[in-house]
Amino acid sequence: MFDNLTQRLGKVLTGLRGQGRLTDEHIKETMREVRMAMLEADVALSVVRDFVEQVKQKAMGEAVMKSLTPGQTLIKIVNDELVRLMGEANESLDMAAQPPAVILMAGLQGSGKTTSAAKLSRWLQQNGKKKISLVSCDVYRPAAIEQLQTLAKEVDARFIPSREDEKPVAIAKRALSEAKREFSDVLIVDTAGRLHVDARMMEEIKQLHQTLDPVETLFVVDSMTGQDAANSAKAFNDALPLTGVILTKADGDARGGAALSIRRITGKPIKFIGVGEKVDAMEPFHPERIASRILGMGDVLTLVEEVSRKVDQEKAAKLAKKLQKGKGFNLEDFREQMLQMANMGGMSGLLDKLPGMGEIPEQVKNRVNDKEIGRLVAIINSMTPHERVFPAVIKGSRKRRIANGSGTQVQDVNKLLKQFMQMQKMMKKMKGGGMKKMMRGLGGRLPGGGLPF
Repeated sequence: MFDNLTQRLGKVLTGLRGQGRLTDEHIKETMREVRMAMLEADVALSVVRDFVEQVKQKAMGEAVMKSLTPGQTLIKIVNDELVRLMGEANESLDMAAQPPAVILMAGLQGSGKTTSAAKLSRWLQQNGKKKISLVSCDVYRPAAIEQLQTLAKEVDARFIPSREDEKPVAIAKRALSEAKREFSDVLIVDTAGRLHVDARMMEEIKQLHQTLDPVETLFVVDSMTGQDAANSAKAFNDALPLTGVILTKADGDARGGAALSIRRITGKPIKFIGVGEKVDAMEPFHPERIASRILGMGDVLTLVEEVSRKVDQEKAAKLAKKLQKGKGFNLEDFREQMLQMANMGGMSGLLDKLPGMGEIPEQVKNRVNDKEIGRLVAIINSMTPHERVFPAVIKGSRKRRIANGSGTQVQDVNKLLKQFMQMQKMMKKMKGGGMKKMMRGLGGRLPGGGLPF
């Protein structure tokens, strides 16, 4: 996410860090580069002009010119302006309503409304302990109702059935009555997507809004459409009283133009951002954290939240206890660690949030392959319980059997065993308080200069 923008801005700002004095020419050159970086990221031209002008005005002030670290001060100004551009702080959903609080999902066809409705259900269940009902008013797209039904089952939300021969407004009225009868806290209503902003479909969604009187009307938009995302959001906002935006497919968007343009063009906050295909791959949009990520400073807060939410704390505690007692780290433990990592979005998801990753060469980042985790797990799954605990028994014929069972080659099995042995040696150092020593040893090889031990 934001890879291109992070790289371009990273190069510009790295040159500023060591400057003991900034001249007008320095600032002009820097802002020229920032402008080009934002335009290449498909940020709307009017937004870029405003951003550059604001930064330039503040950078020319005495606070920067007379600062002992003018380069760092200018970087802070850029960071603060990025935060201002995206909306200062996260704006949460308004749930202060008589249950069921209605959330209406709107957007263009293919933007990810149905998936976002399920993701939002999961998020509200996990973070608000809410009882959710889902209904589809999309009677046009083939299998749209069935798709929402499948996703509702996956996230353990109540699905209110609807039929393609019903009128959307009639579905909405019935769903509202059923949600009240079932004592649901929230009713999420999925609506039909449209290829463009056409009068007939806009009239339909206006009627749905009038019927349901939702507390939240969320515009779901594909981040990969760049500044077009901001323009379509504005068109919808002119027709509907939008309360916020859900930005989808951000994990596939290397530019970030939509995230930087929407708030300025529509005046509406981005409330959530989709960061993957799984139903739990959606997180609240925090402008200050995103700005930090864009400037290559990582997003440790989100990383910590993900760890506490997605890592099985009980299993982690058991492993730590086992290692402290000096009991062996086996292939079953290795498999469990890889599954936990995959659950957090894989290595690429973790690297995106670590400070200093913007300075890591692209060829090094490209070597991180999350498919490799799936391959390693498949190889371990092909082993017997005895082999997982006593990997020394895995010789020629066993290796061939494991390779055949996992659809891999014998050399892949050899590679896994070698990686495991390296991991096992590292884990042995954790016995009897050796964790700090191990981390010190790793420190020099970690981005950002190590860990605070």
